[in-house]
Amino acid sequence: METTVALLNGFSVALEPSKLLFCLVGVFLGTAVGVLPGIGPALTVALLLPVTFKLDPAGSIIMFAGIYYGGMYGGSTTAILLNAPGESASLATALEGSKMAKAGRGGPALATSAIGSFVAGTIATLGLAFLAPWLVEIAVKFGPWDYFALMIVAFVTVSATFGDSPLRGLTSLFLGITLGLIGIDKLTGQARLTFGVPDLLNGVEVTTLAVGLFAVGEALYVASKRFRDPEEIIPIRGSLWMTRQDWKRSWAPWLRGTAFGFPIGALPAGGAEVPTFLSYSTEKRLCKYPDEFGKGAIEGVAGPEAANNASAAGTLVPLLTLGLPTSATAAIMLAGFQQYGLNPGPLLFAEKPDLVWGLIASLFIANVMLVIINLPLIGIWVRLLAIPQPWLYAGILVFATMGTVAVNASPVELGMLFVFGYLGYLMRRYDYPVAPMVVGLILGPMAEAQLRRALQISLGDPMILLENPISATLLGLAFIALVAPFAMKGLNKFKAAED
Repeated sequence: METTVALLNGFSVALEPSKLLFCLVGVFLGTAVGVLPGIGPALTVALLLPVTFKLDPAGSIIMFAGIYYGGMYGGSTTAILLNAPGESASLATALEGSKMAKAGRGGPALATSAIGSFVAGTIATLGLAFLAPWLVEIAVKFGPWDYFALMIVAFVTVSATFGDSPLRGLTSLFLGITLGLIGIDKLTGQARLTFGVPDLLNGVEVTTLAVGLFAVGEALYVASKRFRDPEEIIPIRGSLWMTRQDWKRSWAPWLRGTAFGFPIGALPAGGAEVPTFLSYSTEKRLCKYPDEFGKGAIEGVAGPEAANNASAAGTLVPLLTLGLPTSATAAIMLAGFQQYGLNPGPLLFAEKPDLVWGLIASLFIANVMLVIINLPLIGIWVRLLAIPQPWLYAGILVFATMGTVAVNASPVELGMLFVFGYLGYLMRRYDYPVAPMVVGLILGPMAEAQLRRALQISLGDPMILLENPISATLLGLAFIALVAPFAMKGLNKFKAAED
């Protein structure tokens, strides 16, 4: 009851005209920067911090949250239409969304993305309001061994699910993990795999790899097939809106994606990448039309996009209740709080209830604004596919380059972008999945840090991973997920031999 009253008071703050304007500006900016590859919400919030120094604290933080929500959604637009994810969290969406767009079903893909984002964002924001204290109690009990086991589950499910060959998926994954080793070892301070290049001391940027593999790699692959085996892109086929069958196939993935995104996003080592790929692999296993996966299954868009936006609300749980940022954007938002002399944590709810509950209430409003802004734009976005292919992919290369330069204006970074782009082309050419490589780069350093922490606590005893029930269960699930594809392949060969 107290939470309901506090939330209603929050709406009285969030519905003030000035706060609504801040929210609208944040949602619009977030959507705009989410569309641009490599320029994410974290960079936008960081650029706006000095500008908002003398503005209203509550309004500024509401705007930052709107940018975060808008950026999570905006990244799906180019992921679906151009196979160029604006954010790493949109990688899973690109896998099926881009295939739907090329088949003339970009409208339904964007629609299920927008509505799924709204559904997941609303449910997750309710969870933020009512379940945050309980989730924090669970999250605090997670040890390093449990986080490491969770990363292993993500590694195995992603590498075993993508592509026709689990072995090729694992190869792609290990390439990504190897890239994650580049840079300064945080424990010893030693440089690893930098080959004397100072620009590599900070490691490989996730956005550079993602944009290189997906956007540049796609452009090179399409160019290579232009005269040999041209790929026909159909801008629009059928309705721009979702059919009854699309609704029927989307509602369950929306709910399952939310169930993945919010709790994992609320973990202090969560983030959006793990739940989006877990959602994708789950939908691939549960889909009644498995033959459509890899060719444009709407479930592969609905589930990951819901998980993506639910995790954004989940990320705010440790930020507001523990003062613990678990993403780059959350870290910049923490700086925004501190800019106004506010320290997120349990005391913030008691000291500044109007600000906290106004922020939570504004997230509901931001979700509504996102749907109102983006649904009418679907017809305009889909028309992008009518642009002649040489112009379209030349534009993709320009925006990919601009996004990379905006993050890090370095010739080495630009060189890596096109090296990764050529690698992405080769992986497509020889049928290696590219998504596990990005997952390896994102989660590899996190898994390494958690494993080292676990071994330090246990004085080097690896059995600590099996002695704790949560980590032991997760590792058992990972082992089953790893062995199952090979076992099924062997069983199918045995049945074929018998026949």
